[in-house]
Amino acid sequence: MRIRILWPAGQATAELRSTPTSEKLWAALPIDSTARTWGDEVYFDAGLSVPREPDAAQVVDPGTVAFWTDGDSLALPFGPTPISHHGECRLASPCNLLGALDGDPAVLRTVRDGDAIRVERV
Repeated sequence: MRIRILWPAGQATAELRSTPTSEKLWAALPIDSTARTWGDEVYFDAGLSVPREPDAAQVVDPGTVAFWTDGDSLALPFGPTPISHHGECRLASPCNLLGALDGDPAVLRTVRDGDAIRVERV
């Protein structure tokens, strides 16, 4: 499953693994939302509510596509957040791991808090 994430200053694509949350997300696409930023993380309401999966993680690699079950949001970390230690990507709480962005996740630096954001199938 491939998705495209678009915002006013750019876009990114990602490959999703086959997980229960990825399947629900895929079925709900396209999604239009409003971007929020938290340190070097972009997150936004996905209009879904899903349970935490067994492999959920709080510390992830930059460019991970995650689903924050506590906030019903997609989370796209690309660097440290306010609770990170030693430069890691630490999410607010354990998140379902959906896949990874293609290329350099630093492209997300161009997302501004409040930007319109869209997720669609590729």
